[in-house]
Amino acid sequence: MTHSLKFLPLGGSGEIGMNMNLYTYNNHWLMVDCGITFGDEIGIDILMPDTKFIEERRQSLVGIVLTHAHEDHIGALPYLWNRLRVPLYATPFTSLIIKDKLRQAGVLDEAEINVIPLGGQIELDPFKIEFISLTHSIPEPNALAIQTPAGTVIHTGDWKIDPEPLIGTITDKNRLQEYGNQGVLALVSDSTNAFVEGRTGSESHVKKYLTQIIGEQKNRVIVTLFASNIARMRTCMEAAHQHGRHVVLAGRSLERMYSAAQACGYLDGLPEVLTDKQALSYKKRDLLYLCTGSQGEPRAALSKIAYDLHPCVSIEAGDTVIFSSREIPGNERDIYAIQNQLAHRGVRIIRDIDNTIHVSGHPARDDLREMFALVRPQILIPVHGEEQHMQEHARLGKEAGIPHTIVPYNGAIIEVNAHKPKIVEEVHSGRLCLDGDQVVPYSSPHIKERFKLSHQGITFITFFTDRWGDMTEPMISFVGLCENEEVTRKLREATYKELAKLLDNVEPTLLENDYKVGEMCQIAVRRATRAFSGKKPMVITHVAR
Repeated sequence: MTHSLKFLPLGGSGEIGMNMNLYTYNNHWLMVDCGITFGDEIGIDILMPDTKFIEERRQSLVGIVLTHAHEDHIGALPYLWNRLRVPLYATPFTSLIIKDKLRQAGVLDEAEINVIPLGGQIELDPFKIEFISLTHSIPEPNALAIQTPAGTVIHTGDWKIDPEPLIGTITDKNRLQEYGNQGVLALVSDSTNAFVEGRTGSESHVKKYLTQIIGEQKNRVIVTLFASNIARMRTCMEAAHQHGRHVVLAGRSLERMYSAAQACGYLDGLPEVLTDKQALSYKKRDLLYLCTGSQGEPRAALSKIAYDLHPCVSIEAGDTVIFSSREIPGNERDIYAIQNQLAHRGVRIIRDIDNTIHVSGHPARDDLREMFALVRPQILIPVHGEEQHMQEHARLGKEAGIPHTIVPYNGAIIEVNAHKPKIVEEVHSGRLCLDGDQVVPYSSPHIKERFKLSHQGITFITFFTDRWGDMTEPMISFVGLCENEEVTRKLREATYKELAKLLDNVEPTLLENDYKVGEMCQIAVRRATRAFSGKKPMVITHVAR
């Protein structure tokens, strides 16, 4: 009997972040990555894929294999572990980051974490998987060669081709080419930079310019960067040492990444860093701070420093802040707010404008073409990108002569068939969110209500009835609708008039029905507030009998 190989993204297709991909063969399932993306509205900080589909098939899920340690690939594990409860497989650095996350979530003792050496292989019947070293903006990024009786898939995770990555190994082109020679059924690959011409720059290029810029500064220097970019961290530490400065870490995520990098030997030969408290006894010209907050995150170290809220780190006119990072789309407003605050305080701001102090971790068009040439797949399945990125990646693959391309979307099951790959089924997909300490569907009624509250406001109306059934004049409160007491008074009067019109024209028996009273209140309030302010608030009615 012939079994087909199928591919199912539950996150990361049609969006950047929240990566979660599934493969199935002969009723066995394999998950690759389990990531999050970050929310920025209505108190939701973290979003993750809805795993309902695979939870219902958990007994057939053979394991979760992690390509690397970025949040958009591993960040959902602490929140979804209790729903999945299957073995985890990752290389040493990624395993350390995962263990720290699961320890904080209180589930580390329950989890089976299998540490796989670089270039290692595992067998999760019917899948045989080899880890192939790539380069990216974090240590130990891996492509996965997923071998099945139906053929081999190269699943790249995030990657670029960096001939001088500063830490870790270079991309294992020889192994990729060997798989290409043997025959690759499908390439499932990163689409983030599909519109970017040329090649992604090297970390060695950044090191040259960043070292020079740090050496030119006279006062305190702060470098803000992605905490996971250990190569950039090492560059800054070496530059600081070269110019007689001590390095200080500011930000918990930096401290966690630093500890994992030390344990794996990626920061060997460098002086120990100072804590922010230890740094208080040093002259400012002798210090270089590495800070979280390059994306303007309000709770990150740089934001606290900019607004003079950090308990140990201050900043003043003449100091320098270097943004050794890129602006993630959607974060521009927050980043500019921090930069304007720094400028207001007389701080010099150095941004990356020509790839001198930051380079991407994702493949540009020539990198993609080289991967096509090495692997020579029958099918290209672009992932990890918005729709436009994946479509452009597919076009590039067609131009390179790949016989078949198919652009997925979350919830689409694709039959990976060399003759004619196609979408054969659609299944439930969606988003879960971390709401306080609870993981709930993003489509939950209370989340929808919170969206409405954030846009329209809310009105509370309370009636009291006496023992004869007569109603008192209602008490009305408006939240998020009125700018001052005078406006509130006028809106309350308008609402009273609308209520009076409705209540005067209904039969007394209907007033005994709390639902009917609430319905009439909603009509009255919406008429009044819409006429008054153009808003249609949520209305909560209480009738005390």
